[in-house]
Amino acid sequence: MIEPNSELVIDYELVRNNIQVIKTNLPTNCKILGVIKSNAYGHDLEKATQALDDAIDGYGVVRLGEALKIRENSLKPILAMQGVYSSDAYDALKQNNIWSVVHSISQLPLAKQYQDDLLFWIKVNTGMNRLGIAIDELDQFQSLLKDSNVLMTHLACADHPADDLNNTQFKNFDYAWDRVANDMQRSVLNSAGVFNFPDQAYDWVRPGIAMYGGIAFPGLKTAMTFRSQIISIQSLDQNERIGYGGRVKTSKPSKIAIVYCGYADGFPQTAIDGTSVIVNSHKSKIIGRVSMDLISIDVTEIPDCKIGDWCELWSPDLSILENAKKNNLISYELMTKMSQRVKRQYLNI
Repeated sequence: MIEPNSELVIDYELVRNNIQVIKTNLPTNCKILGVIKSNAYGHDLEKATQALDDAIDGYGVVRLGEALKIRENSLKPILAMQGVYSSDAYDALKQNNIWSVVHSISQLPLAKQYQDDLLFWIKVNTGMNRLGIAIDELDQFQSLLKDSNVLMTHLACADHPADDLNNTQFKNFDYAWDRVANDMQRSVLNSAGVFNFPDQAYDWVRPGIAMYGGIAFPGLKTAMTFRSQIISIQSLDQNERIGYGGRVKTSKPSKIAIVYCGYADGFPQTAIDGTSVIVNSHKSKIIGRVSMDLISIDVTEIPDCKIGDWCELWSPDLSILENAKKNNLISYELMTKMSQRVKRQYLNI
């Protein structure tokens, strides 16, 4: 066995395939602003830019530094999705041809100074009540409400299509659009919105988590494999306790494999007994508390399991959503919490 280490294997062909699935839900004239904030949801910002530049129409990020890094590798449009807050930052946007969101009336005085130099996305609060301009404040943004700019909003409950707030937000956005009364482009949909409300696609959509296979829609696959190797196997009798706190006892004579990975690698410490993993193409279950560097799994029913075998914690064959749902977490958090000590491999850039 080679010196063991937890590994994150990212396959950009799977990301591109997920983007194709997204495109099948959109009208042909709708453009994709691929969201690659937070280091491309843990998939590496720079390599994601290289891998996806021919697959999407532009990029969405949150931090100015992210936008500037993308510009080093791409000429595609880039949107600073939460805007910027200083003249120095606006100068950087201007110098690098980066678009900016305006979401607050407090941003207006500075934005006006650059209104002839930059393309702006005007974000309206239609009911999420997090960021966005109140609809009755739109009149104060007249100089930015021009055809070259984009009117946008963000959906709070797109992943729950029956929630009444969706229709409320659509109606409020339509009302805002009517008040604008020009030919601005529009953007409403996030990842879940693309699949649940394709009639609201308009000019731009902003998928993020869907590109990486982190939501449950047909055709999407988890694009990262988080795995590590087995470094020990314990043969236990019935009623023996396992791990810190001994929170679980064996119900029968069992084989317990110890995986070289823990919460210091980014696996959730709160993972409960029964969380699924894969060893040698067989499903196994976590048993006992996750520790800093080790995870215990039950391999009693897996034939020929041995030290050095790989354990997949999530992968294209074991959706990250299975872990997230089992442990009352979200795939976004799991993807973005990978430790720097996890070895990275990048396929099909």
